[in-house]
Amino acid sequence: MPERIRTVKPNLSRDMNKKQLVENIQKKRSFLCIGLDTDIKKIPQHLLSEEDPIFAFNQAIIDATAAYCVAYKPNLAFYESSGVKGMLSLEKTVAYLKEKYPDQFIIADAKRGDIGNTSEMYARSFFDHMQVDAVTVAPYMGEDSIKPFLIYPESWVILLALTSNKGSQDFQMTVAADGERLFEKVLKKSREWATDEQLMYVVGATQGKMFLDIRKYAPTHFLLVPGVGAQGGSLEEVATYGMNEECGLLVNSSRAIIYADNTPGFATAAGREAHVVQQEMAGYLQEKGIIA
Repeated sequence: MPERIRTVKPNLSRDMNKKQLVENIQKKRSFLCIGLDTDIKKIPQHLLSEEDPIFAFNQAIIDATAAYCVAYKPNLAFYESSGVKGMLSLEKTVAYLKEKYPDQFIIADAKRGDIGNTSEMYARSFFDHMQVDAVTVAPYMGEDSIKPFLIYPESWVILLALTSNKGSQDFQMTVAADGERLFEKVLKKSREWATDEQLMYVVGATQGKMFLDIRKYAPTHFLLVPGVGAQGGSLEEVATYGMNEECGLLVNSSRAIIYADNTPGFATAAGREAHVVQQEMAGYLQEKGIIA
Protein backbone atom coordinates (compact mmCIF):
# COMPACT_ATOMS: atom_id res chain seq x y z
CA MET A 1 0.00 0.00 0.00
CA PRO A 2 1.45 3.42 -0.94
CA GLU A 3 2.51 5.72 1.88
CA ARG A 4 -0.24 8.05 3.02
CA ILE A 5 0.67 11.65 2.28
CA ARG A 6 -0.11 14.18 5.00
CA THR A 7 -1.77 17.32 3.79
CA VAL A 8 -2.49 20.58 5.56
CA LYS A 9 -6.07 21.78 5.55
CA PRO A 10 -6.58 25.38 4.42
CA ASN A 11 -6.11 27.83 7.27
CA LEU A 12 -5.29 31.34 6.23
CA SER A 13 -4.52 32.66 9.71
CA ARG A 14 -0.91 33.56 10.27
CA ASP A 15 1.12 31.05 12.23
CA MET A 16 3.69 33.62 13.30
CA ASN A 17 3.60 37.40 13.23
CA LYS A 18 6.54 39.66 13.99
CA LYS A 19 5.86 39.87 17.72
CA GLN A 20 5.64 36.09 17.99
CA LEU A 21 8.82 35.65 16.00
CA VAL A 22 10.69 38.01 18.32
CA GLU A 23 9.31 36.19 21.36
CA ASN A 24 10.41 32.84 19.96
CA ILE A 25 13.91 34.19 19.37
CA GLN A 26 14.04 35.29 22.98
CA LYS A 27 12.63 32.00 24.27
CA LYS A 28 15.00 29.81 22.26
CA ARG A 29 17.92 32.22 22.63
CA SER A 30 18.50 31.75 18.93
CA PHE A 31 17.94 33.42 15.57
CA LEU A 32 19.04 30.36 13.61
CA CYS A 33 17.28 29.34 10.40
CA ILE A 34 18.23 25.92 9.04
CA GLY A 35 18.22 25.51 5.29
CA LEU A 36 16.75 22.22 4.13
CA ASP A 37 18.80 22.04 0.92
CA THR A 38 18.27 18.32 0.71
CA ASP A 39 20.18 16.72 -2.17
CA ILE A 40 19.36 13.06 -2.85
CA LYS A 41 23.00 12.63 -3.95
CA LYS A 42 24.37 13.88 -0.62
CA ILE A 43 22.15 12.29 2.01
CA PRO A 44 23.46 9.20 3.87
CA GLN A 45 23.30 6.09 1.70
CA HIS A 46 21.32 4.05 4.21
CA LEU A 47 18.34 6.37 3.71
CA LEU A 48 18.01 5.42 0.06
CA SER A 49 16.15 2.27 1.08
CA GLU A 50 13.40 4.41 2.64
CA GLU A 51 10.18 4.90 0.68
CA ASP A 52 10.79 8.66 0.70
CA PRO A 53 14.51 9.25 1.37
CA ILE A 54 14.28 13.05 1.17
CA PHE A 55 11.48 13.27 3.70
CA ALA A 56 13.17 10.69 5.95
CA PHE A 57 16.31 12.85 5.96
CA ASN A 58 14.38 16.07 6.61
CA GLN A 59 12.34 14.52 9.40
CA ALA A 60 15.45 13.29 11.20
CA ILE A 61 17.22 16.66 10.78
CA ILE A 62 14.18 18.56 12.06
CA ASP A 63 13.74 16.33 15.10
CA ALA A 64 17.42 16.75 16.00
CA THR A 65 17.65 20.53 15.48
CA ALA A 66 14.23 22.05 16.25
CA ALA A 67 15.21 22.93 19.81
CA TYR A 68 18.02 25.17 18.55
CA CYS A 69 16.42 27.13 15.70
CA VAL A 70 13.41 29.32 15.05
CA ALA A 71 12.99 28.77 11.31
CA TYR A 72 13.46 26.30 8.49
CA LYS A 73 14.06 27.24 4.86
CA PRO A 74 13.55 24.54 2.26
CA ASN A 75 15.14 25.57 -1.03
CA LEU A 76 12.64 24.75 -3.78
CA ALA A 77 15.30 23.85 -6.36
CA PHE A 78 16.38 20.82 -4.36
CA TYR A 79 12.83 19.43 -4.46
CA GLU A 80 11.86 20.49 -7.97
CA SER A 81 14.96 18.69 -9.28
CA SER A 82 13.35 15.37 -8.27
CA GLY A 83 10.09 16.10 -10.04
CA VAL A 84 6.75 15.14 -8.53
CA LYS A 85 8.38 12.92 -5.90
CA GLY A 86 10.50 15.81 -4.70
CA MET A 87 7.54 18.14 -4.41
CA LEU A 88 5.63 15.52 -2.43
CA SER A 89 8.63 15.29 -0.10
CA LEU A 90 8.54 19.05 0.32
CA GLU A 91 4.82 19.09 1.08
CA LYS A 92 5.26 16.33 3.65
CA THR A 93 8.14 18.26 5.21
CA VAL A 94 6.05 21.43 5.55
CA ALA A 95 3.11 19.43 6.93
CA TYR A 96 5.39 17.70 9.45
CA LEU A 97 6.74 21.03 10.68
CA LYS A 98 3.27 22.52 11.03
CA GLU A 99 2.00 19.47 12.89
CA LYS A 100 4.94 18.71 15.19
CA TYR A 101 6.75 22.04 15.51
CA PRO A 102 4.17 24.81 15.05
CA ASP A 103 6.54 27.38 16.59
CA GLN A 104 8.85 27.14 13.57
CA PHE A 105 8.79 29.87 10.93
CA ILE A 106 8.72 28.20 7.49
CA ILE A 107 10.31 29.96 4.53
CA ALA A 108 9.93 28.72 0.96
CA ASP A 109 13.18 29.77 -0.67
CA ALA A 110 11.81 30.04 -4.20
CA LYS A 111 13.07 33.46 -5.40
CA ARG A 112 9.99 33.90 -7.55
CA GLY A 113 9.43 37.01 -9.65
CA ASP A 114 7.20 37.46 -12.67
CA ILE A 115 4.35 39.57 -14.03
CA GLY A 116 1.17 39.96 -12.03
CA ASN A 117 -1.01 36.99 -13.02
CA THR A 118 1.91 34.56 -12.81
CA SER A 119 2.88 35.96 -9.42
CA GLU A 120 -0.71 35.45 -8.31
CA MET A 121 -0.38 31.75 -9.07
CA TYR A 122 2.96 31.54 -7.25
CA ALA A 123 1.44 33.27 -4.23
CA ARG A 124 -1.54 30.93 -4.29
CA SER A 125 0.79 27.93 -4.43
CA PHE A 126 2.82 28.95 -1.39
CA PHE A 127 0.22 30.67 0.79
CA ASP A 128 -3.08 28.97 -0.07
CA HIS A 129 -1.87 25.47 -0.89
CA MET A 130 1.43 24.84 0.88
CA GLN A 131 0.76 27.38 3.63
CA VAL A 132 4.31 28.38 4.42
CA ASP A 133 4.88 31.55 6.43
CA ALA A 134 7.09 33.31 3.89
CA VAL A 135 8.48 33.14 0.38
CA THR A 136 11.58 34.74 -1.12
CA VAL A 137 10.81 37.00 -4.09
CA ALA A 138 13.00 38.76 -6.67
CA PRO A 139 12.27 42.50 -7.03
CA TYR A 140 13.65 43.08 -10.53
CA MET A 141 10.25 43.33 -12.27
CA GLY A 142 8.94 45.90 -9.81
CA GLU A 143 5.84 46.58 -7.75
CA ASP A 144 3.23 44.79 -9.85
CA SER A 145 5.23 41.56 -9.61
CA ILE A 146 5.39 41.80 -5.80
CA LYS A 147 1.86 42.99 -4.98
CA PRO A 148 0.19 39.59 -5.59
CA PHE A 149 2.20 38.15 -2.71
CA LEU A 150 1.30 41.07 -0.45
CA ILE A 151 -2.45 40.56 -0.77
CA TYR A 152 -2.00 37.82 1.85
CA PRO A 153 -1.78 40.06 4.94
CA GLU A 154 -1.01 37.13 7.23
CA SER A 155 2.04 36.02 5.25
CA TRP A 156 5.52 37.39 4.61
CA VAL A 157 7.44 38.43 1.51
CA ILE A 158 11.22 38.22 1.78
CA LEU A 159 12.67 40.44 -0.93
CA LEU A 160 16.14 39.94 -2.37
CA ALA A 161 18.19 43.01 -1.49
CA LEU A 162 21.94 42.33 -1.32
CA THR A 163 23.02 38.76 -1.86
CA SER A 164 26.18 36.92 -0.85
CA ASN A 165 27.31 35.63 -4.23
CA LYS A 166 30.17 37.16 -6.22
CA GLY A 167 27.78 38.21 -8.99
CA SER A 168 25.91 40.51 -6.61
CA GLN A 169 28.41 43.15 -7.74
CA ASP A 170 27.14 42.96 -11.34
CA PHE A 171 23.82 44.72 -10.72
CA GLN A 172 23.03 45.20 -7.04
CA MET A 173 25.93 47.58 -6.47
CA THR A 174 25.30 49.62 -9.62
CA VAL A 175 25.38 53.34 -8.79
CA ALA A 176 22.80 55.69 -10.32
CA ALA A 177 23.50 59.29 -11.31
CA ASP A 178 22.24 60.48 -7.92
CA GLY A 179 24.74 58.22 -6.13
CA GLU A 180 22.15 55.70 -4.99
CA ARG A 181 23.05 52.04 -5.38
CA LEU A 182 20.51 49.65 -6.85
CA PHE A 183 20.06 47.64 -3.64
CA GLU A 184 19.37 50.90 -1.80
CA LYS A 185 16.72 51.76 -4.39
CA VAL A 186 15.11 48.36 -3.80
CA LEU A 187 15.04 48.90 -0.05
CA LYS A 188 13.68 52.45 -0.25
CA LYS A 189 11.04 51.80 -2.91
CA SER A 190 9.77 48.52 -1.44
CA ARG A 191 9.04 50.16 1.90
CA GLU A 192 6.19 51.94 0.09
CA TRP A 193 4.55 48.56 -0.58
CA ALA A 194 4.40 47.01 2.90
CA THR A 195 5.51 47.46 6.50
CA ASP A 196 8.00 45.54 8.61
CA GLU A 197 5.08 43.35 9.70
CA GLN A 198 4.96 41.75 6.25
CA LEU A 199 8.22 42.49 4.50
CA MET A 200 11.71 41.14 5.14
CA TYR A 201 14.91 41.34 3.10
CA VAL A 202 17.59 38.87 2.02
CA VAL A 203 21.08 40.16 2.82
CA GLY A 204 24.08 37.87 2.40
CA ALA A 205 26.29 37.16 5.39
CA THR A 206 29.42 37.91 3.38
CA GLN A 207 28.47 41.60 3.13
CA GLY A 208 29.99 42.46 6.54
CA LYS A 209 29.87 46.19 7.26
CA MET A 210 27.37 46.68 4.42
CA PHE A 211 24.73 45.74 7.00
CA LEU A 212 25.17 49.26 8.36
CA ASP A 213 24.01 50.64 5.01
CA ILE A 214 21.11 48.18 4.91
CA ARG A 215 19.97 49.30 8.36
CA LYS A 216 19.84 52.94 7.22
CA TYR A 217 16.94 52.00 4.96
CA ALA A 218 15.47 49.07 6.88
CA PRO A 219 16.14 49.74 10.57
CA THR A 220 13.26 47.67 11.94
CA HIS A 221 12.80 44.99 9.28
CA PHE A 222 13.86 41.40 9.72
CA LEU A 223 16.75 40.32 7.51
CA LEU A 224 17.13 36.77 6.25
CA VAL A 225 20.88 36.19 6.13
CA PRO A 226 22.27 33.26 4.14
CA GLY A 227 25.95 32.56 3.75
CA VAL A 228 27.05 31.63 7.28
CA GLY A 229 28.89 28.33 7.54
CA ALA A 230 29.93 26.64 4.31
CA GLN A 231 29.82 29.93 2.37
CA GLY A 232 32.22 31.60 4.79
CA GLY A 233 30.10 34.42 6.21
CA SER A 234 30.93 35.61 9.72
CA LEU A 235 28.15 35.26 12.29
CA GLU A 236 29.99 37.73 14.52
CA GLU A 237 30.01 40.38 11.78
CA VAL A 238 26.34 39.79 10.98
CA ALA A 239 25.38 40.20 14.64
CA THR A 240 27.65 43.22 15.13
CA TYR A 241 26.50 45.20 12.11
CA GLY A 242 23.05 43.79 11.39
CA MET A 243 21.30 43.19 14.71
CA ASN A 244 18.72 45.73 15.86
CA GLU A 245 16.95 46.15 19.20
CA GLU A 246 14.59 43.22 18.55
CA CYS A 247 17.33 41.12 16.95
CA GLY A 248 15.86 41.54 13.45
CA LEU A 249 17.86 38.65 12.02
CA LEU A 250 17.20 35.15 10.77
CA VAL A 251 20.63 33.74 10.01
CA ASN A 252 20.56 30.69 7.78
CA SER A 253 22.97 27.78 7.80
CA SER A 254 22.41 24.83 5.51
CA ARG A 255 25.27 22.53 4.51
CA ALA A 256 27.36 23.09 7.63
CA ILE A 257 24.53 21.66 9.73
CA ILE A 258 22.54 19.20 7.63
CA TYR A 259 25.63 17.57 6.08
CA ALA A 260 27.80 17.63 9.17
CA ASP A 261 27.98 13.83 9.03
CA ASN A 262 27.14 11.18 6.41
CA THR A 263 26.81 8.15 8.66
CA PRO A 264 23.72 6.77 10.41
CA GLY A 265 24.54 9.31 13.14
CA PHE A 266 23.96 12.23 10.76
CA ALA A 267 21.02 13.68 12.71
CA THR A 268 22.90 13.65 16.01
CA ALA A 269 25.79 15.48 14.34
CA ALA A 270 23.39 18.04 12.85
CA GLY A 271 21.86 18.65 16.26
CA ARG A 272 25.30 19.12 17.75
CA GLU A 273 26.28 21.67 15.10
CA ALA A 274 23.00 23.54 15.47
CA HIS A 275 23.50 23.68 19.24
CA VAL A 276 26.97 25.20 18.78
CA VAL A 277 25.54 27.94 16.56
CA GLN A 278 22.66 28.54 18.96
CA GLN A 279 25.06 28.99 21.85
CA GLU A 280 27.05 31.57 19.90
CA MET A 281 23.86 33.38 18.98
CA ALA A 282 22.74 33.44 22.60
CA GLY A 283 25.93 35.30 23.43
CA TYR A 284 25.23 38.00 20.85
CA LEU A 285 21.63 38.34 22.03
CA GLN A 286 22.91 38.82 25.59
CA GLU A 287 25.43 41.43 24.49
CA LYS A 288 22.65 43.38 22.82
CA GLY A 289 20.43 43.12 25.90
CA ILE A 290 17.71 41.21 24.04
CA ILE A 291 17.89 38.32 26.52
CA ALA A 292 19.20 38.10 30.05
